[in-house]
Amino acid sequence: MTAVPHERKESIFHGVKRVRISDFVIAFIILLLSLTCIIPFLHIAVKSISSNTAVMSKSVYLLPKGINFEAYSSIFKDGQLTHSMLYTIWMTFLFTVIGMVITILAAYPLARKELKGRAVIAFILMFTMYFSAGLIPEYLLYKDLGLLNSMWVLVLPLSFSPYNMLIMRSFIRSTIPDSLYEAANLDGASHFQILTRVVLPLSKPILATLALFYAVGRWNAYADAKYYITTKSLQPLQYLLSNMVLNSGQDAVSLSEAAAVESTPEVLQSAVVMFATLPIMLVYPFVQKYFVQGTMIGAVKG
Repeated sequence: MTAVPHERKESIFHGVKRVRISDFVIAFIILLLSLTCIIPFLHIAVKSISSNTAVMSKSVYLLPKGINFEAYSSIFKDGQLTHSMLYTIWMTFLFTVIGMVITILAAYPLARKELKGRAVIAFILMFTMYFSAGLIPEYLLYKDLGLLNSMWVLVLPLSFSPYNMLIMRSFIRSTIPDSLYEAANLDGASHFQILTRVVLPLSKPILATLALFYAVGRWNAYADAKYYITTKSLQPLQYLLSNMVLNSGQDAVSLSEAAAVESTPEVLQSAVVMFATLPIMLVYPFVQKYFVQGTMIGAVKG
């Protein structure tokens, strides 16, 4: 082995030391940011399985005290919350599927150079991101269309996102080379075949990313249900949860008698929060790999 000069050794150690210090600073900052998300969530989870006395005495922080699952038992026995959960899952699924179909069908042609007037069309779609008619005209429109007090008033109006479409278009333009389109055209492929056999198989990262955007956005939304829904059976879970939080200290959700509620409102609220978060927590690990890759490509390229 050849000997490494002393000056070179010092430069190497100095570089390693500098990298380690910077890595430590970055890791510390990331840790602090992570804790701001993890600690509140952990606090809610701990409260949901703690005793009523411990929660009311404000002695529960990051470890449960007097573990019991009465609040969760009440939730699963109650018909309104379980129905709202299943209804919200179904509504979110429909919303995500419809949103992804519309986004793909809008982004693909706008990414092709052959489309005449694509800049004008893209501008018209982007225009809706900055200006809207307002709440009252929207309400009157949905009333004339017969969408009030129906699931479709929560699905159709927001099923297309210009922002997601622009991300999808940028991904297609920056990732899929023109040579693939030319080869497909030479083989006699139609636009539909190019989309389904070339574009979509190569767009899995951005598809997973946008699907997660649509699903989380619909799952967390409740303002439109407050304006357009009065039938209790059509109210999503987040709307019920919002009522519980806004009416702290009261049972904003009238649980059925079969639920036999013995938990305090604060414990019940924490359990409902965890109950409402569970579906997204189960979905996210499966799309995390594609989510990170798709966000980076869609944000940096194009």
